[in-house]
Amino acid sequence: MNMTYDLIIYNGEIITLEDELPHIKALGIEDGTITKVWTDVFDFEEVTSKKWYNLEGKTLIPGFIDTHNHILMYAKMKSQVYCGSPANKNVQELLDTIENETKNQNSNQWIIGFGYDDTMLKEQRHITREEIDKIAPDHPVFIRHISGHLAVVNSKALEVSGISDDIEDPSGGHFGRHSNGKLDGVLFELPVLEMVMRHLDQLTKDELTRLMIEASRDYIKQGITTNTDAAVGLDGGYSEYEEHIRAITHPDFKLKMRYMVMDDVLNEKPFDGMSADEVDSYISFQSNGQARLDSAKFFQDGSIQGYTGALRDGYYLESEHNGALIHEQETLNEMFQNAHDRGFRIACHGNGDLAIDSIIQALIKAIEKFTREGHLHRIEHLQTAREEDLKRMAEYDIAASLFINHVYYWGDRHRDIFLGPKRAEKLDPLNSVREHDLLYTIHSDNPITAISPLFSIWAAVNRVTRDGHVLGEAEKIDALEALKSMTLYGARLNDTEETNGSIQVGKEADFAVLDENPLTIDPMKIKDIQIEQTFIDGEPCIKQ
Repeated sequence: MNMTYDLIIYNGEIITLEDELPHIKALGIEDGTITKVWTDVFDFEEVTSKKWYNLEGKTLIPGFIDTHNHILMYAKMKSQVYCGSPANKNVQELLDTIENETKNQNSNQWIIGFGYDDTMLKEQRHITREEIDKIAPDHPVFIRHISGHLAVVNSKALEVSGISDDIEDPSGGHFGRHSNGKLDGVLFELPVLEMVMRHLDQLTKDELTRLMIEASRDYIKQGITTNTDAAVGLDGGYSEYEEHIRAITHPDFKLKMRYMVMDDVLNEKPFDGMSADEVDSYISFQSNGQARLDSAKFFQDGSIQGYTGALRDGYYLESEHNGALIHEQETLNEMFQNAHDRGFRIACHGNGDLAIDSIIQALIKAIEKFTREGHLHRIEHLQTAREEDLKRMAEYDIAASLFINHVYYWGDRHRDIFLGPKRAEKLDPLNSVREHDLLYTIHSDNPITAISPLFSIWAAVNRVTRDGHVLGEAEKIDALEALKSMTLYGARLNDTEETNGSIQVGKEADFAVLDENPLTIDPMKIKDIQIEQTFIDGEPCIKQ
């Protein structure tokens, strides 16, 4: 008797990423799961299927697993003003963009912008509150830096937020000031940004759900099937978790989600007192099984291009400036120990090598005090890790997710302004991470850079900067390794290798269809490969 499948995919190149199953002719799917693979001859007369998908010679790969981005932030930015470059090449053009937006808003309504990068402006400086005051005196203005760690505001925004010139800097952040001590409108790091952000005009629940669905479709169009929001609660506390749940329970939201939840949110109601397993069950129940807990999220420094990343040897053009750690070492040790003892996987942001060293110290203390097999603790970004850092990470099974897109978008400026030529060569040291046998993934950190796994793979393979230079030839990895870093290794980092990350019987039918094979195409063309279709649980998600 012929077997009937829900879907059969055939007639193309199928990359399984399974060493024991390198080549297959077709695969059959039932109830969202791969139940059959044909390794030799595929005979249409032997099977029946409700649906057929003819690859027509195209390439099928496992769905991409993006382990670090900010989809909620990205969704909200869809309603904001783009203030990035090259659209805004200099200070005047940026001010013109802000002034034009005032014409679309009533007086006293917030002007909220994103993508601003002072190092991409001709003048190589921040705009000031006084400059914004001249073109937007009646609107509070908040323009977030491309790094996510800085912002610029005007006097009206400071007034609405109750911030005066004599305010003291909070722990973990500071206000930019003129030489006379007056605030210049630049805000450094999240504790300062939050003082203003809590006063911003908020989207309605329906508006935000609609934007989240649009954002999820953008991700799916890039071949992503499982996605991690890397800081739930970063800007809005527990309410951000509620925003995620409203979106993911909408029938039009198809993306599978994982949540890195900010540690302070996990220490407040309703999560306070819960173990990691209990939080995971809570999230799974509320999301109807479509979302899972990823980790407890921490930050230990800021952004190198914002001069708030913490470096051992200072910045290239400002060697006396090292940035700053967000937490004292003893405080970080205590925070990590609490999360570790409750069973949470720890994920901590670390860009500068001083911060990376501090994170490793705190993780080792927690692990040595209470040994837990398979802890899967991880460091996020890992831009400037040194050899000694990687050795200690390997010894204690500390994983990593690297922000590889930095090489393209900021590599030239890291070489010339922030890190200098020698350290810039080791920026995002993928090959060194691989050689130390660390579990790792790569990511886009969207909306810091555009969401595109194929672009991140291209960046990892070629390490080409925006100006066309190769930055760190020795840190390149090959296309197969890069593809695994956004599929199979993502599943391992998520501890879901039994259910996704590769193509074999018993795994979820999550795939991306590409118009070219990334393993055989010219490596410089990988970023230009098109996503033809994305399948989640065996269902096509891109409308043709």
